[in-house]
Amino acid sequence: MPHPTDYRGRFAPSPTGALHFGSLVAALGSWLVARHAGGEWLVRVEDLDPPREVPGAAQAQLRTLEHFGLHADGAIVRQSERGHLYQAALDRLLASGDAFACHCSRGALAASGGIHRRCVPGARRHDPAIRLRVPDRAVIAFDDPVHGRIEQDVATGVGDFVLRRADGPWAYQLAVVVDDADQGITQVVRGADLLDSTPRQILLQQRLGLPTPAYLHLPLVLDGDGRKLSKSQAALPVDDHAPMPALVAAWRVLGQDARAVAEAATPERFLALALPAFEPGRIPRGPVALRAAMHNTGAIDAD
Repeated sequence: MPHPTDYRGRFAPSPTGALHFGSLVAALGSWLVARHAGGEWLVRVEDLDPPREVPGAAQAQLRTLEHFGLHADGAIVRQSERGHLYQAALDRLLASGDAFACHCSRGALAASGGIHRRCVPGARRHDPAIRLRVPDRAVIAFDDPVHGRIEQDVATGVGDFVLRRADGPWAYQLAVVVDDADQGITQVVRGADLLDSTPRQILLQQRLGLPTPAYLHLPLVLDGDGRKLSKSQAALPVDDHAPMPALVAAWRVLGQDARAVAEAATPERFLALALPAFEPGRIPRGPVALRAAMHNTGAIDAD
């Protein structure tokens, strides 16, 4: 293994159900990148949205990671216990004028495709959202090792985005920025479905004076109809008691040489063989079909 570095990565699942194969790809990919760099790998439970949370899902997901040999370096962090950090960040943004109370309803923003650039005159509600004030031109660019140069004008592409929702919960964009900085994350490795969120997070980091980590976005896994796996009926949970087929399939999704792990019979042996053979440059840019990843592995039923 490489000599220890200051690298720190993380995996941050939402407890909306059992860990499915797409999430396993993100977990394994982030673990491999962190270990390849000789760094630490943390796990954070992103339980910000109680109505969507499935009781017991967080513990079940953590159990699955353990069965798959993916052990966090340090205590598990839960966003539901970190509201004071998010409030402190929000207070700073409000005090500086970078955030504002917004009384606009979703219906009021329908004509602009949901993009907020100015509040509807006279709109009032007892539970306003809090948004980040995005300037008229806010071009954010970053380099992703898999996807190359990414550039977005947050003003025209997203608009003033929500930091705290009107119904109370903290918005993902604020929480993830605060948590990544607080935990000293140096590179965020996650699925390409969050590629579009990264410019918003970088802009928010700049407003809060926080460091910007590097970003790497892993390929999405799609079902037979081309849908993201987490939104598909094919998103069956991986089997805690038969981890090897899913690990091998996830290794394939990451574009790695299947021969390197062919002799692995346990998760521990798989990870021991996978780490020295891992080549980040082989990670594919485009999405990967579930059926192709699962072919001849027996991981889950891909139909």
